[in-house]
Amino acid sequence: MHKPYPTLATQALATAFIQPTDLQLPPGGCLGLHGHSGSGKTLLLRAIADLDVNTGEVLLENIPRSRFRGPQWRRKVGLLPAESHWWGEDVGEHAPQWSLALLSTLGFPEDVLHWQTGRLSSGEKQRLALARMLANQPRVLLLDEPTANLDDGNTMIVERVIHDYLQQNQAAAIWVSHDPAQLGRVAGKRAVMDQGRFTMEGGETWS
Repeated sequence: MHKPYPTLATQALATAFIQPTDLQLPPGGCLGLHGHSGSGKTLLLRAIADLDVNTGEVLLENIPRSRFRGPQWRRKVGLLPAESHWWGEDVGEHAPQWSLALLSTLGFPEDVLHWQTGRLSSGEKQRLALARMLANQPRVLLLDEPTANLDDGNTMIVERVIHDYLQQNQAAAIWVSHDPAQLGRVAGKRAVMDQGRFTMEGGETWS
C-alpha cells in the first residue's frame, strides 16, 4: 500500500538566520515548537509561508511550493501570527466565507461580522484571526503563540478547535508556544529552535 506523502516537508529551508532545516509533518500531525525569544521560531514559520527571502524547498503533499502563486500558497499554508492584522473597518470584510458555527464555538454572536475591528480586544482579535484563517480551508497551520492573549477557558476552546480541524481535514500544524504544558496537550512531537537551528527533541524524526 502506498504510504501517504507528508502534508508538509521542507528540504534545506534556510534564511540569513535560519540554518538549513529538514522537517516533515504527517497528515493530522501537530509539531510543537519552542525555544528562547529570538531563537528563530517565528522566522521559520515565515520562511515556510514564503513571507521572507529563503532558499531550499517546501513541499505541500509532495507538490513544490514553486508550483503555487504566492496568495494561493498562503491560503493553503496559513500563518497565524502572534499579532494579527486587520485592514478593514468591519470583521466580515476580512474573509469571503466565515463559518458561523465556528464563530459560535469560539464564543461570538452572529453579528460579530459587523463589529468594528478597531474595537476588538487582543483576545477577540486572536480568536477571530483563527476563524479567518480556517475560512480558507488551509492544509497546514503555522501557529505562532495562538493562545497568548486568551484566558484558560478560551485557550481550551481554541486547542479543541485546532485539534478537531487537523483530524477532520487530515491537515498538519506547527504550534509555537512557550508553555510546555500546552505543547504536551496539543503536539504529537516536539522540536526546539536555538540560534536559528531546528532540532527534533530526542533526536527523533517524524516521517
